[in-house]
Amino acid sequence: MTRAETKERNRRALLDAAFQVVSRDGYRAKLEEIAELAEMTTGAIYSLFGSKNGLVVALISDYLQPHYEQIEQAVPADTDLLDAVDAFARHYRRSCDAPDATAGLSLQITLLDMAVHDPELGSQLAASIRTQENQLIALFTGRPHNGKTVTPHQAQRLVVALRALFVGLSQGVILGLAQGADEQYFADVAHALASDLTC
Repeated sequence: MTRAETKERNRRALLDAAFQVVSRDGYRAKLEEIAELAEMTTGAIYSLFGSKNGLVVALISDYLQPHYEQIEQAVPADTDLLDAVDAFARHYRRSCDAPDATAGLSLQITLLDMAVHDPELGSQLAASIRTQENQLIALFTGRPHNGKTVTPHQAQRLVVALRALFVGLSQGVILGLAQGADEQYFADVAHALASDLTC
């Protein structure tokens, strides 16, 4: 195994361990436990991620990246805005039924708690999430809508609204508080948000 392969293997083991420990313990997560679970030392964490916050930021990027890649695959490139939003909404709703949905919700709540207790980490997490959201903004920008073309500014406003809507709805679905919120419901409310898109 090359040095680069060993480094990536170690990185992966630490991220997987961090997912388990951080999801459970939040800001009280101990680097020693993460390192032990990954069968490494805390020195490896500092070497690869620089700090506990660096590990947590890498964790959220690692967790979100596949989801954003799946969204890009689920949303056809050659459709108008409403069809793209419809495909996005349906994909998001299906993710609520994924085997890791509850673990993902636990991580989401834990990260919010960590951000409240550590404003510096909160700022780093927000920057990481904004980077991922830029992929969605690019996904919606340039699509035809109401005889015009969606601008980056319009796409950004829509992405913020859709994120807030879907995060809340998906929490409700996973916790059993949103009976009837099926794919069609997600698509309908997303469509309503996007239909009157203005500046």
